[in-house]
Amino acid sequence: MNKRFLSLMVLAGLTIGAQAKVKLSHLVGDNMIIQQQSDVRLWGWAKPKSKVVATTSWSNERSEAVAGKDGKWLLTVKSPKASYTPLSISFDDGDGKVTVNNVLAGEVWVCAGQSNMEMPIKGFGNCPVEGYNQVVLEANKHKGIHYVKVPSIMSTKPLDDANCEWKEANADNVSEASATGYFFAKTVNEAIDVPVGLIMANKGGSRVESWLDRDYLTKNTKEDLDSTHMVNKFKWDFLYPLLWGNGTFNPILNSTVKGILFYQGCSNVGDPDGQYTQRLADLVAQWRRDFKQGDIPFYFVQIAPYHNGDINGDAGPRLREQQFNAAKVIPNSGIVCTEDLVYPYEVEQIHPAQKRQVGERLAYQALNKTYGMKSIICESMTFKEMKIDGDKVLLHFDNEYGAYSRFEGIEGFEIAGADRVFHKATARHTWVDAPGPWNEAIVVSSPEVKEPVAVRYCFRNFQLGNLANAGGLPLFPFRTDNW
Repeated sequence: MNKRFLSLMVLAGLTIGAQAKVKLSHLVGDNMIIQQQSDVRLWGWAKPKSKVVATTSWSNERSEAVAGKDGKWLLTVKSPKASYTPLSISFDDGDGKVTVNNVLAGEVWVCAGQSNMEMPIKGFGNCPVEGYNQVVLEANKHKGIHYVKVPSIMSTKPLDDANCEWKEANADNVSEASATGYFFAKTVNEAIDVPVGLIMANKGGSRVESWLDRDYLTKNTKEDLDSTHMVNKFKWDFLYPLLWGNGTFNPILNSTVKGILFYQGCSNVGDPDGQYTQRLADLVAQWRRDFKQGDIPFYFVQIAPYHNGDINGDAGPRLREQQFNAAKVIPNSGIVCTEDLVYPYEVEQIHPAQKRQVGERLAYQALNKTYGMKSIICESMTFKEMKIDGDKVLLHFDNEYGAYSRFEGIEGFEIAGADRVFHKATARHTWVDAPGPWNEAIVVSSPEVKEPVAVRYCFRNFQLGNLANAGGLPLFPFRTDNW
């Protein structure tokens, strides 16, 4: 543990203090994408009390900042409208000029979370991403998608910089980009024809507590924040609280971004009811506070089916339920369902191969809610209400958009009576020749349940359903009981 934190002190040496020439944050460099038509923050280090002047290729305006006693400086420049025209920004502190080239103005999104967000196009060991070769073959056709991968580093104190660099997502290096993030960027790029930049700051296996700050964890949790104690408490370092946020996320907080994409939750399976919902909402509030850009969009992914040690258990869906509830309380947010994006043979695969659809569904959220493309169907179906009719249960849903994916052969439903024992149910679409709201519904029943009282849909750790709406987006797992 001591060696690990010693390496962080070396990284902290990037804050240079009395260096002869102005130094930029690694997040400010060649190939970067800046948020279009914004006051873009740029930062770095210079000799204490020296003046740093920034000039741009697209404007005659100058931006200035004076380095503090610690050498840190931050200034803003007004960015132009998005385009594929390469731009440049120069910085001068009087002792030398540094120029950043091949800068594009576009849309900048953060890719945060754990391994399913980190998972690159090339996949992990024994965890491939579907369609790898096709992505590489087509990468050069999609101009203006750039990314920067922040190394996953722990620190007991918030770091100001990270050893990283912006890259163009071309055939040579697209394989290293977050698959979920890249498919999001590709979809947005194609839809609104602007460059898209991805800031990838994530860590496989991390908990939501890994990203919450010291003040919050001290006041609201019982987490032991002594790094030497963490070694004894946790079998794996990716479970540590606080440290990953300090080392991996804090370096990006000066960036000017459009919004945040988040895919995390597997390591919080088993959390008490409501705890994850609250902590995720508080994490979003923390990040919005620290980015200082108001309630920027937050779009996140509900974790996919996984055996969690017992395919018939319900720890996984209970966490998915908490994620679903978080979307209700986090302003300017959206959640995507991945219930249908796991193959039957992936029951023990925590990194499902179908990442294209995950990224696309995040893009649908952004295109509809952030970029105003209201014709895009972005919401999955959700349970609305039920009605018991003898030995049957009639169900209504929100967000069907006028169609179900199927009328027959529906899988994933279970019903229970007063004994609370759930049995597989037959489900089908039905019309009833009668006036009123219940003349059309999904009706479920089981010969083993004569007096049903509750319905569940895909509420087991690994249970796959197939009901979707007109946009092909799946029904969220749900339960009508509170058992």
